[in-house]
Amino acid sequence: MKDDKQNFVLFAVIAALILFGWPLIQGKFFPTANPPATKIVDGKSKAIANPSADPAADGAAAIRNRQVVLAETPRIRIETPRLSGSINLKGARIDDLVLKQYDESVAKNAPPIRLLSPAGSPDAYFASFGWRADGLTPPGADVVWKASSNALTPTTPVTLDAANATGQRFRIVLAVDNDFMFTVRQTVLNAGTAPVPVATYGLVNRVGISKDPSSMTIHVGPMSVDNGGAHYRPDYKDVDEAPQRFTTKNGWLGFTDKYWLTALVPDRNETFDGQFRAGANKAYQADYALQPKIIAPGAAVTQTSRFFAGAKEVRLLDRYTDREGVSQLDYAIDWGWFRVVEKPIFYYLDWLFRLVGNFGVAIILLTVTIRGIMFPIAQRQFASMAAMRAVQPKAKALQARYKDDKVRLQQETMALYKAEGVNPLAGCLPTLLQIPIFYALYKVLMLTIEMRHQPFYGWIHDLSAPDPLTPLNVFGVLAFTPPHAIAIGVVPILYGISMYYQFKLNPTPMDDTQKQVFAFLPWVLMFVMSSFAVGLLIYWITSNILTILQQKLLYSRHPALQTPVEK
Repeated sequence: MKDDKQNFVLFAVIAALILFGWPLIQGKFFPTANPPATKIVDGKSKAIANPSADPAADGAAAIRNRQVVLAETPRIRIETPRLSGSINLKGARIDDLVLKQYDESVAKNAPPIRLLSPAGSPDAYFASFGWRADGLTPPGADVVWKASSNALTPTTPVTLDAANATGQRFRIVLAVDNDFMFTVRQTVLNAGTAPVPVATYGLVNRVGISKDPSSMTIHVGPMSVDNGGAHYRPDYKDVDEAPQRFTTKNGWLGFTDKYWLTALVPDRNETFDGQFRAGANKAYQADYALQPKIIAPGAAVTQTSRFFAGAKEVRLLDRYTDREGVSQLDYAIDWGWFRVVEKPIFYYLDWLFRLVGNFGVAIILLTVTIRGIMFPIAQRQFASMAAMRAVQPKAKALQARYKDDKVRLQQETMALYKAEGVNPLAGCLPTLLQIPIFYALYKVLMLTIEMRHQPFYGWIHDLSAPDPLTPLNVFGVLAFTPPHAIAIGVVPILYGISMYYQFKLNPTPMDDTQKQVFAFLPWVLMFVMSSFAVGLLIYWITSNILTILQQKLLYSRHPALQTPVEK
């Protein structure tokens, strides 16, 4: 009895550590799901206008209204099937870009995502291309370039021209595809009387860090592909301390958010110096410069680079990587260690979604597929458990006989398992196999923009966000929103119930403390899982239901497993 009480106290302490320590662990290794896309008011689901916006961006912290800044300089339009915006002719900057197919929230008439904004406006973020001033006098930031047309489209590139006082002419030809990739051709014609060094550069400058949280499992911030590898360091703090530099060929650099990316892609055949550095007013810059070339009088040099600015769509990044030669652009999505599992799961889940038209249903079908594949393993697990149950009396006899000789006990026990054809670890295999699958689905739901703002049914309008419907405010009837950390939603409660019934079907433990532990554990897990994306909980609930059905079937074949082991 004393040991039972000690065991129960120990479990209570462990449960308390899980309940109160989990938020700290989760923030480091498993960042919470996307901010809620909706909230429940008077029992009805209402969209949150802009859950990701900085509330001070257009208030006192704003420098000037964006529309005022845009109107201050001459511009040419950018118009593609997926982008709209403008190019600033003063300084030849791409500093106005909107992603037409992605909205800020699930609210009706929500504005599209704005990726780039001009300097002097809230959340300034822009790209620029030019030439270093080492022995050359390139056009300055205040020069207004001449444009060949008034709009950049996938079928009509735009040519920008400028000149200096020493006889050099500068030309930038901008083209854009039907997605998010710009091509930048920079030419210098030396019409002067002396040779000049020409070193092309490109830069991306942003004010402030990303609003998306960065963690050990999901990188947000500066990123580069250089010297044969994808690098998710440095982070913003490293750049604050000192500029971060590298030299490479066939790489790229830029800034990644959870769903959006800006990437400078120099000519893959040219060696370039890349760096990340911090400026005044929390501005951060990624830039590259090619090695200088000496241009003789009457000669010209053209160097081509690319600039990606858009959504990190899996198929699109794979296409740019595999077909268009942008080295490891697909690594802009931080798949992590289980990439080999995660990408096939994504592609299969995306195929199911295209088949049925609902991501929640696709997750259910994915779960059915996974459990179907694992069913033969589960059969072997149950057979192993039945065999283990059959040899328990003999194992107990050995424990009594060799209780004072631990080494002999271990030897005799292993000999018994070998003689009876029992593998004590076989029952762990299905659980171990589910760990990378669960983590892979977690990463897919957290990282891929294809899951963003995908609805299920009823009040669930975003499978990548936590369940907004909670009984703590009587399902939205009471006029307050509980803190996210304790707002356990309906779907997590259903998860806890499914875990409870699954545990009820397990073999009855002979230890009373174990019974209490298994009775309480489902509700601890319910709390732990409450802040995860609804899509993950749908996967787990479906998996639990299938496990219950599977256990009923297999227990009918091995009824001895439900008989408690005698003390």
